[in-house]
Amino acid sequence: QVQLVESGGGLVQPGGSLRLSCAASGFTFINYVMKWYRQAQGKERELVARISTSGGSTLYLNSVKGRFTASRDNTKNTVYLQMNSLKPEDTAVYYCAAGDWGRSDYWGQGTQVTVSS
Repeated sequence: QVQLVESGGGLVQPGGSLRLSCAASGFTFINYVMKWYRQAQGKERELVARISTSGGSTLYLNSVKGRFTASRDNTKNTVYLQMNSLKPEDTAVYYCAAGDWGRSDYWGQGTQVTVSS
């Protein structure tokens, strides 16, 4: 059974940091490109970050470049999203997904990130 379980969300003040984790099981993690998406209330879902199977290549949404860093530990079947200098506009439900560079086959249930003073 495929599972992607996100954790690490919460309430943080503007300028603060959070680290999201996504633990994967039920598929061969190392073979999959991992992604982080987010969806703010009333807005469409957007792709925030992608990380290659080895972790050597990443791609980011322009608005998070220089603030967010995706990484993965293939020994732990886990992908991370380090989020620094958070802004209120980063408030959203964050989802991890597994697939290739274009397609996302598996999805987590999401974790809420709220940036507010």
